[in-house]
Amino acid sequence: MTISSAPTQRTRPNDPTRLAKLLNPQSVAVIGASDDPLRIGGRPISYMLSQGFKGKIYPVNPNRETVQGVKSYPSVAALPETPDVAIVIVPASAALENVTVLAERGCAAAILFSAGFAETGPEGAAAQQKLVDVAHAYGMRLIGPNSLGLINPCNHFYGSFATGVELGFPKAGGVAIISQSGAYGAHLMAVATANDIGLSAIILTGNEADLTVGDMLQMVVADPETRVIMMYSEGIKEAPSLIAGLEAARRARKPVVMMKVGRSAVGSAAAQSHTASIAGDDEVTDAVLKEMGVVRAQSTEQMLDIARLATRGIYPVNNTLGVITVSGGAGVVISDAADAIGLPMPEMPAASQERLLKLLPFAAPRNPVDVTAQYLNEMSLINTFTDALIEEGGYSSILGFFTYTGGAPSIAPRLREQLKIVRAKYPDCIFVLCLMASKEQIREYEKDGFTVFEDPARAVIAIEAMGRFGEAFAKVPELPVPKLPVFTLPQQTPSESESKTLLAHVGIASAPEHACASSEEAIVAAGEIGYPVVMKILSPDILHKSEIGGVLLDVNSDTEVRENFVLLMQRGQDAAPQARLDGVLVAKQLSGGVECILGVHRDPVFGPVALFGLGGIFVEVLQDVVLHRCPFGVDVAEQMIRSIKGAPLLLGARGTTPVDIQALAQMLSRLSVFAMEAGPRLQSIDLNPVFAMPAGQGAYAADAVIEINTI
Repeated sequence: MTISSAPTQRTRPNDPTRLAKLLNPQSVAVIGASDDPLRIGGRPISYMLSQGFKGKIYPVNPNRETVQGVKSYPSVAALPETPDVAIVIVPASAALENVTVLAERGCAAAILFSAGFAETGPEGAAAQQKLVDVAHAYGMRLIGPNSLGLINPCNHFYGSFATGVELGFPKAGGVAIISQSGAYGAHLMAVATANDIGLSAIILTGNEADLTVGDMLQMVVADPETRVIMMYSEGIKEAPSLIAGLEAARRARKPVVMMKVGRSAVGSAAAQSHTASIAGDDEVTDAVLKEMGVVRAQSTEQMLDIARLATRGIYPVNNTLGVITVSGGAGVVISDAADAIGLPMPEMPAASQERLLKLLPFAAPRNPVDVTAQYLNEMSLINTFTDALIEEGGYSSILGFFTYTGGAPSIAPRLREQLKIVRAKYPDCIFVLCLMASKEQIREYEKDGFTVFEDPARAVIAIEAMGRFGEAFAKVPELPVPKLPVFTLPQQTPSESESKTLLAHVGIASAPEHACASSEEAIVAAGEIGYPVVMKILSPDILHKSEIGGVLLDVNSDTEVRENFVLLMQRGQDAAPQARLDGVLVAKQLSGGVECILGVHRDPVFGPVALFGLGGIFVEVLQDVVLHRCPFGVDVAEQMIRSIKGAPLLLGARGTTPVDIQALAQMLSRLSVFAMEAGPRLQSIDLNPVFAMPAGQGAYAADAVIEINTI
């Protein structure tokens, strides 16, 4: 049997009831509690008391009988009952003792404010691991250490010392925030609160010694109060829990919008792989998030905009934008913004345009639909024209630009009345307004079912994201991956010939070829294959043959074969004196196909990731490629192939012959399964070029490099 290369989940407790208690505790112990509400040890208690937490609070402080008016206990052992959750606010040196007693008593989870662990170096990391080992021995879960904590505005549990609440405590709502950064996560909470976004949870994971962002994602997906999830990540510590959480969110139709910061190239250790040099860390992360239906935000503002609109719960599968505006200029701004991100804005039907022009001859009814300032005299035009956009134009999303008139006392009440009529008729349509008004007026529009933005470009980005969520939620089950025959990976990096033999065993075809140890063998091979042939140096130590002149094309005679054999062996010796030279590979020279690249790179977080693109200049210069986690079926492979910008060259652009897409997809799918089943010793695969032949004629790898990790 082959070894799976999927990243393994750490052996950890897996009791969802403990996580449910973490988010909704009925009793909370505060270890290191302070009577001063402004100290770190006093803030959680102060916050919970001021906001009306209904559970029991057990301060632990050996020096006080009461803390902030609440009975205090000298130790964890002295508590009258086992708390659901403990907040640990003690020096690092005292953390293990307290965690041990809590775990022995059966506490469900602990939030560790305590710092001085893995963030300080190897000694701190070892101490941190002891915390985890003790907790897991009793099934207890940990947030942190070095965490800013957890807040649940729905039940007023404040397991945090985040001072941002002094600007305003978050109101209960349906948006959860999960952040690896404590300060930035608290910043997100404060900004969301300032923008009147209701929150269901704020979770600040700290060092993630135990619970990761993926674990916390699974927790909030299971939370009935949470409808939308915002995530901030600086580095993905553990892929399996994140993937499981994202898949659970997709199945539950809970949108995830994520800021993943930190863009870096793959390290020099991967430079040998052509695929790896293209598939940088951030590109892989981006591909995985797209695969899982996550919308990746580029800024805090963008993340909050998308989350706010997502709380409406409307996610169209085929999203189109219809615009009604009182400004032609705004219509242009909106059209440009939509075009830039690929949000379709089809024209209104010709018959509808004619009808609307009869109602208002100087209107612009194409889309955007400009009702001009005439609507100030005939407010019913808003109702009539918007109704036409939806009923006749069929748009799933409507953006209305009304600027300052939306807040003008002489206009706003009548405008709101007309908009409410249309909104009531089409509850499954996204309605967004761009206007300026007081906070009180905006709240009234929001209560009516509209989401309000000042900037139309921001509104367009949020609207487009709803369509991406809709497509993710409507995703049909993928086809099963192909089954491959059992194979054995070689102990070290194989030669091209050995690589192709192994790949042929699992159904990945290459051009007819022969490995030849002498010029006479090469002449015989060329005669069997038929001229012209390609001759290539054959060595497991020379992976990139073209760089040393080790590939010769258009070889047309026995004499040329003999001369080229000698030439290639000499070039190999000169370029790599220590290399093993096994001879020369003689292969059929293919023509009439389109050159592609297929590859696999082992990502340190997500495991093997497959790459597809056009070969030649398209991959070297334009880097027109698509990435996907392995393994996947033929349907996903075909979607990948069709998604690149150069796909028309494969599909028959300008009268050219379409290539064998099915054969190409089969090859890509099989490669992905091979990479997963090969195990962690497989570092990378490059098939470049692969000739995608005309429809019905197959696809063949002209070169193959399999890199084995011997470490």
